[in-house]
Amino acid sequence: MKCLVLLSGGVDSTTALHWASRKHEVVGALSFDYGSNHAAQELVCARYQANTLGIPFHSIDLRSLTPYLTSALLSGAGAVPTADYSERNMKQTVVPFRNGIFLAIAAGVAESAGAEGIVIAAHTGDHAIYPDCRESFMQAMQQAIAQGTYAELCLLRPFISMSKGEIVTLGAKLGVDFAHTYSCYCGGETHCGLCATCRERKEAFRTAGIQDPTPYLA
Repeated sequence: MKCLVLLSGGVDSTTALHWASRKHEVVGALSFDYGSNHAAQELVCARYQANTLGIPFHSIDLRSLTPYLTSALLSGAGAVPTADYSERNMKQTVVPFRNGIFLAIAAGVAESAGAEGIVIAAHTGDHAIYPDCRESFMQAMQQAIAQGTYAELCLLRPFISMSKGEIVTLGAKLGVDFAHTYSCYCGGETHCGLCATCRERKEAFRTAGIQDPTPYLA
Protein backbone atom coordinates (compact mmCIF):
# COMPACT_ATOMS: atom_id res chain seq x y z
CA MET A 1 0.00 0.00 0.00
CA LYS A 2 1.20 3.51 -0.79
CA CYS A 3 1.27 5.51 2.47
CA LEU A 4 1.88 8.98 3.82
CA VAL A 5 3.38 8.97 7.33
CA LEU A 6 2.76 11.68 9.92
CA LEU A 7 6.23 12.37 11.31
CA SER A 8 6.88 14.65 14.27
CA GLY A 9 10.48 13.59 14.82
CA GLY A 10 9.73 11.90 18.14
CA VAL A 11 10.23 8.28 19.18
CA ASP A 12 6.77 7.05 18.19
CA SER A 13 6.37 8.64 14.76
CA THR A 14 9.98 7.84 13.81
CA THR A 15 9.39 4.19 14.66
CA ALA A 16 6.17 4.34 12.64
CA LEU A 17 8.12 5.70 9.67
CA HIS A 18 10.57 2.80 9.86
CA TRP A 19 7.72 0.32 10.31
CA ALA A 20 5.89 1.71 7.29
CA SER A 21 9.03 1.68 5.15
CA ARG A 22 9.30 -2.07 5.78
CA LYS A 23 5.60 -2.88 5.33
CA HIS A 24 4.45 -0.42 2.67
CA GLU A 25 5.56 2.01 -0.03
CA VAL A 26 5.99 5.35 1.72
CA VAL A 27 5.32 8.24 -0.67
CA GLY A 28 6.17 10.91 1.87
CA ALA A 29 6.69 11.94 5.49
CA LEU A 30 4.58 14.89 6.63
CA SER A 31 5.39 17.23 9.53
CA PHE A 32 3.65 20.32 10.85
CA ASP A 33 4.99 23.46 12.50
CA TYR A 34 2.15 24.70 14.69
CA GLY A 35 4.30 26.99 16.80
CA SER A 36 5.15 24.60 19.62
CA ASN A 37 8.16 25.19 21.87
CA HIS A 38 9.87 22.10 20.50
CA ALA A 39 9.05 22.52 16.80
CA ALA A 40 12.53 23.57 15.70
CA GLN A 41 14.23 20.61 17.39
CA GLU A 42 11.59 18.10 16.29
CA LEU A 43 11.59 19.16 12.65
CA VAL A 44 15.36 18.77 12.39
CA CYS A 45 15.01 15.18 13.60
CA ALA A 46 12.02 14.50 11.35
CA ARG A 47 13.87 15.69 8.27
CA TYR A 48 16.94 13.65 9.27
CA GLN A 49 14.93 10.46 9.67
CA ALA A 50 13.10 10.87 6.36
CA ASN A 51 16.33 11.70 4.51
CA THR A 52 18.08 8.69 6.04
CA LEU A 53 15.40 6.42 4.57
CA GLY A 54 15.28 8.28 1.27
CA ILE A 55 11.67 9.32 1.82
CA PRO A 56 10.40 12.71 0.57
CA PHE A 57 9.94 15.07 3.52
CA HIS A 58 7.27 17.77 3.68
CA SER A 59 6.71 20.34 6.42
CA ILE A 60 3.59 22.49 6.52
CA ASP A 61 3.61 25.79 8.39
CA LEU A 62 0.51 26.10 10.60
CA ARG A 63 1.81 28.89 12.82
CA SER A 64 -1.04 31.17 11.74
CA LEU A 65 -3.23 28.95 13.96
CA THR A 66 -1.09 29.36 17.07
CA PRO A 67 -2.84 32.51 18.43
CA TYR A 68 -6.17 30.69 18.33
CA LEU A 69 -5.09 27.58 20.26
CA THR A 70 -4.51 27.31 24.01
CA SER A 71 -1.79 24.96 25.30
CA ALA A 72 1.31 25.08 27.48
CA LEU A 73 3.21 23.83 24.42
CA LEU A 74 2.47 27.11 22.65
CA SER A 75 3.19 29.52 25.50
CA GLY A 76 6.96 29.27 25.94
CA ALA A 77 9.11 26.84 27.89
CA GLY A 78 8.24 28.52 31.19
CA ALA A 79 4.61 27.43 30.83
CA VAL A 80 5.44 23.73 30.53
CA PRO A 81 4.75 21.90 33.82
CA THR A 82 7.75 19.94 35.14
CA ALA A 83 6.85 19.24 38.77
CA ASP A 84 5.46 15.77 38.20
CA TYR A 85 3.88 13.42 35.68
CA SER A 86 0.31 13.92 36.90
CA GLU A 87 -2.86 13.98 34.82
CA ARG A 88 -3.38 17.63 35.73
CA ASN A 89 0.02 18.58 34.37
CA MET A 90 -0.32 16.44 31.27
CA LYS A 91 -3.66 18.07 30.38
CA GLN A 92 -1.92 21.44 30.21
CA THR A 93 0.06 20.12 27.23
CA VAL A 94 -3.00 19.20 25.16
CA VAL A 95 -3.25 21.12 21.88
CA PRO A 96 -6.99 21.15 21.09
CA PHE A 97 -7.92 18.77 18.25
CA ARG A 98 -4.31 18.61 17.07
CA ASN A 99 -4.57 15.18 15.45
CA GLY A 100 -7.89 16.10 13.88
CA ILE A 101 -6.29 19.13 12.25
CA PHE A 102 -3.25 17.14 11.14
CA LEU A 103 -5.26 14.23 9.73
CA ALA A 104 -7.65 16.48 7.82
CA ILE A 105 -4.71 18.14 6.07
CA ALA A 106 -2.88 14.84 5.62
CA ALA A 107 -5.91 13.34 3.87
CA GLY A 108 -5.77 16.00 1.19
CA VAL A 109 -2.01 15.70 0.80
CA ALA A 110 -2.14 11.89 0.73
CA GLU A 111 -4.84 11.69 -1.92
CA SER A 112 -3.05 14.28 -4.04
CA ALA A 113 0.14 12.22 -3.79
CA GLY A 114 -1.61 9.04 -4.94
CA ALA A 115 -1.44 7.41 -1.51
CA GLU A 116 -3.91 4.83 -0.28
CA GLY A 117 -3.32 5.25 3.43
CA ILE A 118 -2.09 7.52 6.20
CA VAL A 119 0.05 6.25 9.10
CA ILE A 120 -0.23 7.81 12.56
CA ALA A 121 1.68 6.67 15.65
CA ALA A 122 -0.96 7.11 18.38
CA HIS A 123 -0.47 4.62 21.21
CA THR A 124 -2.03 3.51 24.50
CA GLY A 125 0.01 5.92 26.63
CA ASP A 126 -1.72 8.86 24.93
CA HIS A 127 -5.30 7.67 25.32
CA ALA A 128 -6.06 8.84 28.86
CA ILE A 129 -4.96 12.45 28.36
CA TYR A 130 -5.34 13.19 24.66
CA PRO A 131 -8.89 12.62 23.34
CA ASP A 132 -7.71 12.85 19.73
CA CYS A 133 -5.40 9.84 20.26
CA ARG A 134 -8.11 7.42 21.36
CA GLU A 135 -9.22 4.55 19.15
CA SER A 136 -12.81 5.80 19.17
CA PHE A 137 -11.57 9.08 17.67
CA MET A 138 -9.35 7.27 15.17
CA GLN A 139 -12.27 5.12 14.04
CA ALA A 140 -14.38 8.23 13.49
CA MET A 141 -11.57 9.92 11.53
CA GLN A 142 -11.04 6.75 9.50
CA GLN A 143 -14.68 6.83 8.48
CA ALA A 144 -14.63 10.55 7.69
CA ILE A 145 -11.42 10.30 5.65
CA ALA A 146 -12.63 7.26 3.72
CA GLN A 147 -15.95 8.93 2.92
CA GLY A 148 -14.34 12.24 2.09
CA THR A 149 -11.79 10.97 -0.45
CA TYR A 150 -12.18 9.29 -3.81
CA ALA A 151 -9.29 7.03 -2.83
CA GLU A 152 -11.22 5.98 0.32
CA LEU A 153 -7.99 6.40 2.26
CA CYS A 154 -7.19 4.04 5.13
CA LEU A 155 -6.00 5.38 8.47
CA LEU A 156 -3.30 3.02 9.71
CA ARG A 157 -2.54 3.14 13.45
CA PRO A 158 -0.14 0.25 14.03
CA PHE A 159 0.66 1.23 17.63
CA ILE A 160 -2.85 1.94 18.90
CA SER A 161 -2.73 -1.04 21.29
CA MET A 162 0.96 -0.71 22.18
CA SER A 163 2.74 1.06 25.02
CA LYS A 164 5.61 3.46 24.42
CA GLY A 165 8.00 0.87 25.86
CA GLU A 166 6.80 -1.64 23.28
CA ILE A 167 7.29 0.97 20.56
CA VAL A 168 10.89 1.50 21.70
CA THR A 169 11.44 -2.27 21.60
CA LEU A 170 10.08 -2.44 18.06
CA GLY A 171 12.09 0.60 17.00
CA ALA A 172 15.30 -1.00 18.24
CA LYS A 173 14.52 -4.12 16.20
CA LEU A 174 13.95 -1.93 13.14
CA GLY A 175 17.26 -0.14 13.65
CA VAL A 176 15.84 3.26 14.57
CA ASP A 177 18.48 5.82 15.49
CA PHE A 178 16.83 7.13 18.65
CA ALA A 179 19.65 9.62 19.19
CA HIS A 180 18.13 11.58 16.30
CA THR A 181 14.63 11.83 17.80
CA TYR A 182 13.30 14.60 20.00
CA SER A 183 10.60 14.74 22.67
CA CYS A 184 11.13 17.54 25.21
CA TYR A 185 8.19 19.94 25.53
CA CYS A 186 10.47 22.73 26.73
CA GLY A 187 12.26 22.81 23.38
CA GLY A 188 15.88 23.24 24.45
CA GLU A 189 18.86 21.77 22.62
CA THR A 190 19.17 19.24 25.46
CA HIS A 191 16.11 17.40 26.83
CA CYS A 192 15.14 18.90 30.20
CA GLY A 193 14.43 15.48 31.73
CA LEU A 194 11.61 16.85 33.90
CA CYS A 195 8.65 17.63 31.66
CA ALA A 196 5.98 14.98 31.15
CA THR A 197 7.20 13.80 27.79
CA CYS A 198 10.82 13.55 28.96
CA ARG A 199 9.65 11.44 31.90
CA GLU A 200 7.60 9.28 29.53
CA ARG A 201 10.60 8.90 27.21
CA LYS A 202 12.89 7.83 30.07
CA GLU A 203 10.33 5.33 31.35
CA ALA A 204 9.82 3.83 27.87
CA PHE A 205 13.52 3.04 27.49
CA ARG A 206 13.67 1.65 31.04
CA THR A 207 10.64 -0.55 30.41
CA ALA A 208 12.08 -1.76 27.12
CA GLY A 209 15.43 -2.51 28.73
CA ILE A 210 17.19 -0.55 26.01
CA GLN A 211 19.94 2.02 26.52
CA ASP A 212 18.56 5.53 26.22
CA PRO A 213 20.95 7.58 24.07
CA THR A 214 19.34 10.87 25.12
CA PRO A 215 21.28 13.42 27.20
CA TYR A 216 19.07 15.07 29.85
CA LEU A 217 19.61 18.13 32.01
CA ALA A 218 17.99 16.34 34.97
